[in-house]
Amino acid sequence: MDESTKKIALVTGAGSGIGRSVALTLAAAGWAVAVAGRRTEPLEETAQAAGEGADVLCVRADVSDPDDVTALFESVRARYGRLDLLFNNAGTFGPGGVPLEDLTYEAWRSVVDVNLTGSFLCAQAAFRQMKRQDPQGGRIINNGSISAHVPRPHSIAYTATKHAMTGLTKSLSLDGRPYRIACGQIDIGNAATEMTERMRTGILQANGRLAVEPVMDAADVARTVLHMAELPLEANVQFATVMATSMPYIGRG
Repeated sequence: MDESTKKIALVTGAGSGIGRSVALTLAAAGWAVAVAGRRTEPLEETAQAAGEGADVLCVRADVSDPDDVTALFESVRARYGRLDLLFNNAGTFGPGGVPLEDLTYEAWRSVVDVNLTGSFLCAQAAFRQMKRQDPQGGRIINNGSISAHVPRPHSIAYTATKHAMTGLTKSLSLDGRPYRIACGQIDIGNAATEMTERMRTGILQANGRLAVEPVMDAADVARTVLHMAELPLEANVQFATVMATSMPYIGRG
């Protein structure tokens, strides 16, 4: 690909799971990809998996830390000069299976700081960059969740942040209109990652029973993100839901 026309993406939480899969899919499609995460070694493994010739920049960053986010976007700007796509993916479920009354303030705060505040900080930095660059504009894709629509038992912190992500997406879409900044959200259900391992052994259902749930390949999510990313800025996938076909979501499961 001509270096002058290469698109630049930033993927947070790119050291594993969906973030890694999306980063690799973008790189294979010819994008230059900055990968960010809290630990350097997994990011370097992602870069190595992209293969020789892939343009991958690894930046250690905690998205809940404003100084880290500032440094992250400065690194991307110094390397590439612009940003065409932010995939706001970094997130945490928090402590699983903890009843509402037993959830600590610290646990609540840690989920909000990463999932919501971290997504805001990265979106804000991307918005600033996309607004001032020439040509102006770009795209932000937020990683929502099936939990943006329906909760699981004992998931109040995660569910609250994913509902809030929908508000973030809508506000970014509105505020970005004058500057050719598009924003969409992908809501994912049961992609096979480290976070969903418990789906394969049994997870609490709304009726109080434990049940094994089907999962899907994270690569299927990555292909959807690529489709959203490669649309012209005159078109936008506002919300997409990608889920394991037979997971208990539609109807009664």
